[in-house]
Amino acid sequence: MEAYCVKCKTKREVQEAQAEFNATGAPVTRGRCGVCGTTLYRIGRTPAHEGMEAPQRKAVRKRSGKLVIVESPAKARTVGRFLGKGYTVRASVGHVRDLLRSQLSVDVDHNFEPKYRIPNEKRPVVKEIKQLAQKAEEIYLATDPDREGEAIAWHLMEAAEIEPEITRRVVFHEITEPAIQEAFEHPRSIDMSLVDAQQARRVLDRLVGYSISPILWEKVRSRLSAGRVQSVALRLIVEREREIEAFEPEEYWTIKAELKPQGGKTSFVARLVRMDDEEPALTSQAATEAVTADMQQGAYSIQKIKRSERRRKPMAPFITSSLQQEASRRLGFTAKRTMALAQQLYEGLDVGEGGTTGLITYMRTDSTQVSEVALKEVRELIAQNYGGDFLPAVPPQYKTRAKGAQEAHEAIRPTSVRRLPEAIKASLTHDQFRLYQLIWKNFVASQMEAAVYDTVSVDVVGKTPSHEYGLRASGSTVRFPGYLVVYEEALDEDLRSDEEMVRIPAGLEENQTQKLVALLPEQHFTQPPPRFSEASLVQNLEEHGIGRPSTYAAIISTIQERGYVYREAKRLLPTETGMTVNDLLVAHFPDIVDTNFTANMEENLDQVAEGKAVWADVVREFYDRFGPEVARAQAEMPAAKAELEKVGRACPLCGHDLVIRWGRFGKFISCSNFPECRHTEAWLEVIGVKCPKDGGEIVQRKTRKGRVFYGCANYPTCDFTSWKQPIAQPCPKCGGLLVVANKREVQCTACGESFLNEQLEAVDSEKA
Repeated sequence: MEAYCVKCKTKREVQEAQAEFNATGAPVTRGRCGVCGTTLYRIGRTPAHEGMEAPQRKAVRKRSGKLVIVESPAKARTVGRFLGKGYTVRASVGHVRDLLRSQLSVDVDHNFEPKYRIPNEKRPVVKEIKQLAQKAEEIYLATDPDREGEAIAWHLMEAAEIEPEITRRVVFHEITEPAIQEAFEHPRSIDMSLVDAQQARRVLDRLVGYSISPILWEKVRSRLSAGRVQSVALRLIVEREREIEAFEPEEYWTIKAELKPQGGKTSFVARLVRMDDEEPALTSQAATEAVTADMQQGAYSIQKIKRSERRRKPMAPFITSSLQQEASRRLGFTAKRTMALAQQLYEGLDVGEGGTTGLITYMRTDSTQVSEVALKEVRELIAQNYGGDFLPAVPPQYKTRAKGAQEAHEAIRPTSVRRLPEAIKASLTHDQFRLYQLIWKNFVASQMEAAVYDTVSVDVVGKTPSHEYGLRASGSTVRFPGYLVVYEEALDEDLRSDEEMVRIPAGLEENQTQKLVALLPEQHFTQPPPRFSEASLVQNLEEHGIGRPSTYAAIISTIQERGYVYREAKRLLPTETGMTVNDLLVAHFPDIVDTNFTANMEENLDQVAEGKAVWADVVREFYDRFGPEVARAQAEMPAAKAELEKVGRACPLCGHDLVIRWGRFGKFISCSNFPECRHTEAWLEVIGVKCPKDGGEIVQRKTRKGRVFYGCANYPTCDFTSWKQPIAQPCPKCGGLLVVANKREVQCTACGESFLNEQLEAVDSEKA
């Protein structure tokens, strides 16, 4: 028998156990800790109580009231408003127990039993909840409707010693009065399968992090770390960077022809797609000029006109990954920023309805399901605001893309589409409004009719004495806008389409002669694969089945905070440290950074969540392979000590060398004596231009939101700044500082005169 030892801060075997009854007549066991001797006390009947007569129960204090526990104060305010009198709502402020940081906290030899503790900062919270729970008649655990929320509910029961008999679990996907009322009418017990799945993930992550990190400290550099899922994301970014570095561009040319119908006034452009029934091989300027010279002699006519209809369906309602991707493309938000704003909208804001109100459904979901109530409301709004033509006869059905999606959840949508974005704009911050508007438009559009396009494809044939050329022009016009009247999803910046839609003039007919107006040859070079943006990385992780919706933002933030990756112009680039760590992990821990292995592990965790697998068995199967890898890496991993680059100056606080480090926002300067000395400076990118005020170096800087500007390195002594990039060449008129005005012009900051780039080149030539 075990009981919690307050001195050892863990469960210990009860020594000299003695069965007895407490003052209220409840069976208890009293003993001592075999390690420190502290008195141990445990409530509950044991075989030793058999035959013992319980003393007369003393008067027990009558319980009254209902206690509701949620995660955050904001959610507590909103839920409390809807529950009203008789309910006390308190916030746990996240997890109340976690693994100890100072040690592995996982007993590998005893079924991977985790060792939890209440962090010092959470002790007052737990103490208050425990006191309230002892007085409450009913206790409701209303944490979030996912594995993490289920685990928090279980930890609350354990930490605050809440009695299971009077405890209920309630789950709601939106914080509105009807949803909360429905949840409290249908409470349930804690789903231990979900708790076990979260516990397994936590234990797996701890085993990986606390096993590999010390090896990296020894072999590479201190303060490095590795994560089970984050390491896979790092590998994707590093391998993409290496693809880009190894890429060798190849030259190719395209030829377009501007054609005008015989007797017509409007021309159109068609692209050369075949030459004598083969794709033209235009790999050099010489080959292209030979083809254009021959095409000039050709006789052109329309061979075929194909008219058709194309239906473009709306985007599915948002799930976590698609919301993060769309907010990144359209609003420029990071995944972390998107989730923080969505959390605020979900937990509730005061929009003038008599208190805080939840504005969207739960934002960590991989399901596209929509409730019948929400469907009815949105269909009524569409019919009323846009007309019956925009309302499908049957609500559109969307297939969930994510593996292991939890269909019981709903898509991310407004809690009421009647709450129009413009109507509550004054109550929201700028970014809250933009995200709410994005979610509102997406949801309404997802329930509308498809857009209908009239498309036309024109095949033109050109005949010369030597060859026959096939050209094609494609165009489309919107016949019926459908959902586009509300919302059009942002295009993926990484997708390039070779087919260009052009304006096709009316009156074209098959066999109609065309006049060649001009040939438009254009040189191109093949492009390397693009670096990952946060949107495309989330998409890639989702496609591989790596992580879950609730983890994407944390994954991307973590690899940046560790200095393995930095974000530049919305793209993710690996640092040298990130590349070094990745190469070592690939060489010595191939399973950890294998996308298929990681995806299979996610499926195993899903099996645990569904009650089809035992969590300890899943962890054991992993550790049986991982443990030997750790021992082998400890012995075989070569030292790859990465010395920090010195700046060449001493720290102004302690005199140690200043070095360059990488953080989540890129390079910065820090003291080499960190963490004893925490002096830091911004990394200043010198651009080779002198300050017009004091002659100091002008450097590139960034605002907190990442916007680039230019300023004097001697700030705050010199306050020169410019949003536009300065150039080294002085103004030809007054000798002042020139800045880039646009792609073609520069402007003087002193006299205001503008000059074309060609003019500056001419001035340089004259001086030379």
